[in-house]
Amino acid sequence: MRLLAFFLLAGLAFAQNGPRVVYSKSFPGSSPPYVAITLEQGGAAAYTESKDDDPETFALESGVASAIFDLAAKLDHFKRPLESGLKVANMGAKTFRWENGAENFEARFNYSLDENARALQDWFEKIGESERAYLALDRAVKHDRLGVHQAMLQLIGLWEQKRLVATPQMLPLLDRVAGNEAFMNMSRERAAWLAAAIRAKSKAE
Repeated sequence: MRLLAFFLLAGLAFAQNGPRVVYSKSFPGSSPPYVAITLEQGGAAAYTESKDDDPETFALESGVASAIFDLAAKLDHFKRPLESGLKVANMGAKTFRWENGAENFEARFNYSLDENARALQDWFEKIGESERAYLALDRAVKHDRLGVHQAMLQLIGLWEQKRLVATPQMLPLLDRVAGNEAFMNMSRERAAWLAAAIRAKSKAE
């Protein structure tokens, strides 16, 4: 019930007007070639890999959302350029955008020397990695039972690298895997372990 309330509140926050940070990256030839993430100050977030598709919505941990908004403030809400101007390889066209009522600012760059910009980009990369891994597990649970094993390895790898975020949304799916004898024992054990680790970290915070 507490988890359901968490997601209902997240959805309500996303529907309200208020400051938001938007990150997008276009990099044809990469996987995915496009990604956009929108984050509300309260932690409600949306992820999409296409401008035409409905986004996946979820909630970020409050500490992650606070860190992102703090970095946006340090970057003057993207009122100044972030591009380094150096001759470097194409790393994808990235955009930070600040939206708050009539305030709309954005900064586009390929490569930035600003440590705050790089830290902010890394947060959004973590969000993207986490959401893709979660969606891969969701697809495997529905359509590819043998693929659940690989999807679990990907999630645990992100957790061990401290790159797994937006974890509350993952608990119902992890519990489903852990409790379903149709999946491999190893997959079930890993799902139970990760769910317990997420809950322990949430309780400690």
